[in-house]
Amino acid sequence: MTRVRNYFLTGFVVTAPLAITAYLAWSFVGWVDSWVKPLIPARYNPDNYLPFAVPGFGLVVALALITLVGFLTANIIGRTIVSYGEYFLGRMPLVRNIYRALKQILETVFSERAQTFKKVGLVEYPRKGLWALVFVATEARGEVRHLTNGDDSPTIAVFLPTTPNPTSGYLLYVPKDDIIELEMSVEDGAKLVISAGLVAPEYQAQTKALAEEALAAQPARKRRTASSLPKR
Repeated sequence: MTRVRNYFLTGFVVTAPLAITAYLAWSFVGWVDSWVKPLIPARYNPDNYLPFAVPGFGLVVALALITLVGFLTANIIGRTIVSYGEYFLGRMPLVRNIYRALKQILETVFSERAQTFKKVGLVEYPRKGLWALVFVATEARGEVRHLTNGDDSPTIAVFLPTTPNPTSGYLLYVPKDDIIELEMSVEDGAKLVISAGLVAPEYQAQTKALAEEALAAQPARKRRTASSLPKR
């Protein structure tokens, strides 16, 4: 019974992530299809003349349209149309705030120059002696930078995620000297947060030191082996 239980747990650990990933991917494809397919003309929709539904057709159409919009926006005419559209949105009191906030967030996330969330660090939170994992964003800007930056240590914006859901958390402004930067990647940090500390990434520095020690010990081992061979 112990072996059967171990086999079951091993199979569950292997199949559960695959099943959940497949379910989420299939749900996303179905959600996009439910939004896009009703907008496609009937003669261009393969579901109307095929005996079965084509999953993912709406997703392909959505990706093609988004790419086309990006292509048109890259030229002068497209930029002019977008500028007029933003002008009209800017005249709407509630809509303009939502649009500007979403646009700024997306531009920051997808910008190649952005340095957001590329480092993981530790800060003492909520009190001295307790350490919390944070994602280092960027240096403070605007009014926050003017009021908080010191002469020796600039203020850094960090995101403190909650466990086990790293999409929610707190925005903290911390002096740079109070942040201990870690070698782990952002992905490894997210795994650490989601697993509540159960899945710890490999310590690269320790692994490198052990590899260097093993490499340094190889010549000595070879010398000892060579000296132990009988002389002719």
